[in-house]
Amino acid sequence: MDEQALRALIASHEADRVEFTQSAKDGDKLAEAVCAFANDLPGHAKPGHLVIGVDDRGRYAGLRVSDELLRNLGGLRDDGNIQPLPSITVEKIVTAEGEVAVVTVQPSMLPPGRYKGRVCIRNGPRRGYATEHDERRLIERRVSQARTFDAQPCLGATVKDLALPLFLNEYRPQAL
Repeated sequence: MDEQALRALIASHEADRVEFTQSAKDGDKLAEAVCAFANDLPGHAKPGHLVIGVDDRGRYAGLRVSDELLRNLGGLRDDGNIQPLPSITVEKIVTAEGEVAVVTVQPSMLPPGRYKGRVCIRNGPRRGYATEHDERRLIERRVSQARTFDAQPCLGATVKDLALPLFLNEYRPQAL
């Protein structure tokens, strides 16, 4: 993300794909936000952004973004509290107004994700926990994206890998 994209994100205010926080002191709050973005309850199929160092009104909070902070934010993915593991990127952006850390979270292909056993979601600018109905919607999305083994791509395969005589002599006549 570049400075111009950050400014557009801040100008858009908090929503179901954007959350601002002034500091990174509350690790549970940050992890819940990551989990909620990964669940993508509204079904935008677009990443969510956690912007650390900006208050709810879009003003820079004077945060100093250190390497340690960036490592801690990256560790939200790997500490085992969010299952299944989300896909995130963490970056530091420096502007004339100050520094921010941005955690970009991709929507999960395997919802619902859980943080410490609870399904976190975003409902507009508010973060919360899923109801049974919300969980059912996420589970249905997971099932609809699941493919049987024969419908999954076989990466690296070429036309030479096809058993053409078997297809022509056995399968094709039965399909006609």
